[in-house]
Amino acid sequence: MTQDIGTAILRFHDYPNINGQVYTVGNEQEYHFKVLFLILQKLGYDWAKRCYHLSYGMVDLPTGKMKSREGTVVDADDLIDEMVAEAKKQTLELGKTDGMSDEEAGALFNMIGLGALKFFLLKVDPKKKMLFDPNESIQLQGFTGPFIQYTHARIKAILRKADSLSVKTDVASLKQITSLESSEKALVQLVAAFEGKLKEAAKDYSPAVIANYVYELAKTYNQFYQAIPIFTETDAAKLQFRIALSSVVANLIKRNMKILGIEVPERM
Repeated sequence: MTQDIGTAILRFHDYPNINGQVYTVGNEQEYHFKVLFLILQKLGYDWAKRCYHLSYGMVDLPTGKMKSREGTVVDADDLIDEMVAEAKKQTLELGKTDGMSDEEAGALFNMIGLGALKFFLLKVDPKKKMLFDPNESIQLQGFTGPFIQYTHARIKAILRKADSLSVKTDVASLKQITSLESSEKALVQLVAAFEGKLKEAAKDYSPAVIANYVYELAKTYNQFYQAIPIFTETDAAKLQFRIALSSVVANLIKRNMKILGIEVPERM
């Protein structure tokens, strides 16, 4: 306790302009931080009111609990290696690396493996205990990182095709759109919700808000893709609008995944 008191005082002394301190520590330390912040306030440090304990639940694996102190310790490097190996296996089985060099394929395996691990951990509210299932996390369908990565790659393929067909989007054509299909409207509404979700995630100290939002965005795009023709559309204005909307969604998926520390592939 005395060490934490001294460290907190030193930080605010060295960085007097910081807004506050966030301690990201497991929920078994909740009482410790309540006492720490109270002691600092009693000592007359007003900035102690701006200290926050971001409490998180433990992560269980089928073979034991991931903990940094006592109990079973799971080596992160081993877990990452396992995820990358599983990503390689599934990606090769699905033929997703056809036409790629060994270097490109290796980068994709790492991207999918790490993305699956990070997303599965971040999609759950930090305060909740969770069970990490490596096999479930790597699936290309469902509430997973690889599903979102695949959706991004699919959209980029659509945009490349549009470019090869010289489909251009211009403001004049987009202004001709006077009504939207239900799946288009749902997608536009989700795009418009991004700023609010970002503020909510920051306010609640919860990356799970972003993870859930980007999953809904990817899922809704896939529903749009299945319901609405793109390249078979004969109305030029509608075609251009759908390409423009696809581009916006791809950029938004990439931006949200970057916030979560996850890369997305151009091809998959």
